[in-house]
Amino acid sequence: MDKFDEYRALGMGRSIARRDFLNGVAVAITGAYATLNGLTADAAQASSTTDAAQYPPLRSGLRGQYPAAVEEFERIRQGKYAQFPVADSDIHEEYDLVIVGGGISGLSAAYFYQTALGTNQRILILDNHDDFGGHAKRNEFHYQGKTFIGFGGTMGIATPFPYSYCAKALIKDLGIEVERGSEFHNREIEEKHNLGSGVFFDKEHFGEDRLVAGQGRLPWKTFFEKAPLSEAARADLIRLHGKNPDYLAGSSEEEKKAKLARMSYQDFLLNVAKIRTDALPFFLGEGGRNNKRVDTMPALEAAQHGAIGFNGLGLKFEENFNEGSFLFHFPDGNASIARLLVGKLIPAALPGKQSMNTVVQASLAYDQLDVADAPVRIRLSSPVVRVQHDGLPESARAVRVAYVRDGKPLGVRARHCILACYNGFIPSLMPEIPERQREALAYPAKVPMMYTSVLLRKWTAFEKLGVATIDAPCMYHTECRLDPGTTVGGYRGVTTPEEPILVHMVRNPNKPGLPRKEQNRAGQQELLSTTFEQFELQIRRQLGRMLRPGGFDPAEDIAAITVNRWPYGYAYTYDTLADPDVPPEQRPHVIGRQRFGRVTIANADAGAAAFTNQAIDEAHRAVQEILIHEGLT
Repeated sequence: MDKFDEYRALGMGRSIARRDFLNGVAVAITGAYATLNGLTADAAQASSTTDAAQYPPLRSGLRGQYPAAVEEFERIRQGKYAQFPVADSDIHEEYDLVIVGGGISGLSAAYFYQTALGTNQRILILDNHDDFGGHAKRNEFHYQGKTFIGFGGTMGIATPFPYSYCAKALIKDLGIEVERGSEFHNREIEEKHNLGSGVFFDKEHFGEDRLVAGQGRLPWKTFFEKAPLSEAARADLIRLHGKNPDYLAGSSEEEKKAKLARMSYQDFLLNVAKIRTDALPFFLGEGGRNNKRVDTMPALEAAQHGAIGFNGLGLKFEENFNEGSFLFHFPDGNASIARLLVGKLIPAALPGKQSMNTVVQASLAYDQLDVADAPVRIRLSSPVVRVQHDGLPESARAVRVAYVRDGKPLGVRARHCILACYNGFIPSLMPEIPERQREALAYPAKVPMMYTSVLLRKWTAFEKLGVATIDAPCMYHTECRLDPGTTVGGYRGVTTPEEPILVHMVRNPNKPGLPRKEQNRAGQQELLSTTFEQFELQIRRQLGRMLRPGGFDPAEDIAAITVNRWPYGYAYTYDTLADPDVPPEQRPHVIGRQRFGRVTIANADAGAAAFTNQAIDEAHRAVQEILIHEGLT
């Protein structure tokens, strides 16, 4: 089959019936459709109505950190804006506070600043994206008279631990009762249709394509007997999933933990648990948080997270944060937190008293985000390229901030500035930062992520195969799950297989064999260099291979695709393999987040943890540093 035959078979060139969609949103997959229908991408995009232009969550195709949002990054790195690009006489806007970055940390910083100093404070939030929220990204589809809402980034709120009092208080003030999460979670399709988890074994690594349902439900021996494995690999996997012997017998518990801290999970599996190499592919999609894979995740971390193979070692761990405790999940993930924060800051954008029961379907007026004379303004599609004090940092009375809008550099002035962007770019935004702090800010490598939302016309194939979730350890996306939607605030989740549904797919791009930070950088470049058409082809191929035995047809059953790529994704976290063991005060994130004159830093990087509560806490710290500097506390 040549390229064009495959494209047609997968549906890459098939137009979606526009009558199926409201507001013309069907022209979502513009890249591939345009190519095969003789249209330019711009012409195809122009055929959609203005609703998507006015309401960013409706925009499909390549989202997340889409090309236009990051096009200034390389110019910033190369020093194009080493000299402040706007003449002082051209700066006409002045604020009490300018915040660089409109994610949850930036929005929370504005909230804390207003709370401390009053609603008369003039605040400007600048963001390089066409939507606020940062990684809290809302994906919205209008199809066949119904709205389908998914998440393209950070997903859930988990409390009470490790949320600080400050973070919990903010969540509560937004009207979110996290402890009620179980009331809204939609488990109807799993229970009614007896759906569980499955594993897709691909022919490249296991000899044939085969989806095996029943992961975690069937006895492991029965499950692995259904899988295309060699007898030796099957025996190893059955052994590991049972009661393991003490592979480190003769060592004390402290010695065992020290050994595990110095080896990867892969080394443990191959060299300690002694599995054969042909059993290893089953683990290739596994890893800890933040893109750690089997070859970069410390074995100790794997043991702490309950990975298989360690239950015979007799290790005891303190009860750590459990993401499943009081987990609340809006249909759009934590984008609803961002929306509620915007409603607090700019009431005209989200009128009325909003809460968890109203925000999901509330109409947000984007034309009210940047209104002249409003106390708080959010200016989107405005990447900041330079930040500079008016004079020496410790004696300056103001900070100048330059940003680019429609290709033109513009400038504003503020009494204070909070950098709620990400650490790696701060040295380029402010070359004057002391060298030790510059090095600390540049230390981490942001974690690349890809969250894909696929709207299916029906999900009968999932029902026939008995799965709601598919792990695909060696495929392009390592996880695929039905996202029926939380039933909250009038938004009704999906219930029947004949209904359209969103499918959530996850990819953690990396380069196995390299150190973790190098893997992250390789993943960043992969995401930045991959076109939407290439993403779409991988998505259609994978869904077709996994679900075809259930009658799935990628040409007929896929209605729309939104790829949320995050080359500069989640905050880098430390581990015992890749990072030096130093006292907390010497950690790069602690050194990097120090106040510099009238500039403070608020982001998840500053807490070395990719969690919403960390973003909130760092925002609070950054505002407190401003208040202390001003003698207001």
